[in-house]
Amino acid sequence: MEQRICRRCLAKDMPDASYFDNMYEYIRQLDPEIKAEDSLYEERLSFCKECDHLLNGMCRICGCFVEMRAAIRKNHCPDIHGKW
Repeated sequence: MEQRICRRCLAKDMPDASYFDNMYEYIRQLDPEIKAEDSLYEERLSFCKECDHLLNGMCRICGCFVEMRAAIRKNHCPDIHGKW
C-alpha cells in the first residue's frame, strides 16, 4: 500500500494525533508572557495550512513543527515573504 503524504495538514489533523499529545501539552503550558494569543495562533496556522512548504505538520523551510512555532508570539514565518 502506498503511504499517503499529508500536504497541508497540521499535526493535530493527522490520523495518529495522539503521538503529538506532548507537543500540545507543551503549548498549553507556555508562559502567557511568551505565548501567542489564541486568535493570533489560529491566524498563523491558517496561513500555514495554505502554504506549499507545509508537509506532515512541518515547515520544509526550517524543519519546525508549525504549531510549535506559531504558539510563541515573537516567532515569525521563515518564508522569505514572511506570510505571518
